Amino acid sequence: MKTAQWITAGFVAATLAGCGAEEIESPGNSGNVTINNSPPAPAPAPPPPPAATLVTPATGCPTIADPAGLHDAGTISGPTGQYRVCELPARLTANTTLEKFAGLLYSINGRVDVGLDRGAAPTADAPVVLTVRPGVVLYGATGTSWLVVNRGNRIQAAGTATSPIVFTSRDNILGLSNDDSHGQWGGVVLLGRAPITDCTVAPAATPGTVDCERQTEGSVDPAYFGGATADDNSGTIDYVQIRYSGYVLSGNSELQSLTLGGVGSGTVIGHFHSHNSSDDGFEIFGGRPTLRHLVITGADDDNVDVDTGYQGTIQYVIAVQKTAGNPDSMIELDSANALEDNTPRTHMKIANFTFVHRNAASGNNASMLLRGKSDSTLVNGVVTSPMACLRLNGTNILTADAANQKLGPPVFQSVVMQCNAAGAFVGSGGVTAQQVADVFNAGSNNNAGFTSSLTGTFINGANETAVTATDAKTLDTAFDTTTYVGAVRDASDTWYAGWTCNSATATFDTTSSACTSVPTL
Repeated sequence: MKTAQWITAGFVAATLAGCGAEEIESPGNSGNVTINNSPPAPAPAPPPPPAATLVTPATGCPTIADPAGLHDAGTISGPTGQYRVCELPARLTANTTLEKFAGLLYSINGRVDVGLDRGAAPTADAPVVLTVRPGVVLYGATGTSWLVVNRGNRIQAAGTATSPIVFTSRDNILGLSNDDSHGQWGGVVLLGRAPITDCTVAPAATPGTVDCERQTEGSVDPAYFGGATADDNSGTIDYVQIRYSGYVLSGNSELQSLTLGGVGSGTVIGHFHSHNSSDDGFEIFGGRPTLRHLVITGADDDNVDVDTGYQGTIQYVIAVQKTAGNPDSMIELDSANALEDNTPRTHMKIANFTFVHRNAASGNNASMLLRGKSDSTLVNGVVTSPMACLRLNGTNILTADAANQKLGPPVFQSVVMQCNAAGAFVGSGGVTAQQVADVFNAGSNNNAGFTSSLTGTFINGANETAVTATDAKTLDTAFDTTTYVGAVRDASDTWYAGWTCNSATATFDTTSSACTSVPTL
């Protein structure tokens, strides 16, 4: 809003009474001439700032196609105004669209299921599809609130760069969330039929088949995932924020903001901002999803957590830790257990990432922990850390085992790291620090003694620009070809702007709202 500018001009009026121009005598002959100026008129007071416009509640809840309908739960008030609360049914059994209406919020009260679990094998049944329009805000009404998209069903949550979809907590609506808040509700869970390992439902099942299934971490009631459909489609998550998630559902097991269980390559995950999850920024259990343009701020455990047979590509990742709480690693890859020989082998491939690690007391003893006989490929990365940058655990991570699809040691190309002066590398489980250094240095254009010149927390500066990048597409055709390291090429590269939210952890754009406030789009 532009403020009117008031300009006051003073005018000097000189009055020489009773004299014509020819009658003025020289000051030297008759003394000084005195000119009296009128005082300037006072500047008018600026207009008062406009009163804050608060949101007023919608008059009621819309009709949806699901027979259970929306429950009008009254209103809720916060710093941005008062809203009508429309509570989702416990289970959606028909295609449902949540439209954006002024003064209206959608409530997730407890567990909300999209469709029934249709099993590990594809069926002829049409999926139940939950469509969420741009600008819609949904919140968890209780700590144990979470949204689960069951196998054979889909979510179509496609926001826009100027009108993102926001999943958040009740406290956030009430104005009670701050920059250190987390774990105020569950999160969003997508369950699919793509291959996984570590079969928990039927431990004797063959991994990667329709008989191999897992139960969602933390869920008391069944929430199964897994199958043999690599290209399974669980829908779309695009231009979406998930805030203050990760409530402990049961047995000291919490959800993260986004959990992907057995999700297939037909699923679209992009432009996703995880803010202040009490667990991981996101976790992938097996499957084949491709993820692009991810922002993670304030995760209280790991930022990227991948295990149980995941094989896919992740590209363009900004991850920034907060200093408070108990944040752990930027990457935790696979979990060491008795099932490490299960195939399909976990192979995480990640390109164009910028990791800003701020916790010198990370429980994993390094910014990146790779373990569990997993494979990994990391390319075009920038890491800053107050501790060691890379830890490899277990000698089997260094080996090749063709019979069990193990390719060999982790691969690093064009990864630069600014680490603790005490050392960039840590080994454990029989691996020495020197072996870790040898693995890292085997790649091209890597530098563990890098000096970061990042600006604005995560934007490449001169030193990052000078690093020779690797064409990630030569490592996997699913990657984009880029000519720079890190997630953000320079100040003109603003793919993160507008649809993210700002916090003390990281500021993204003046057009982005504060994470502590509900957007009033």
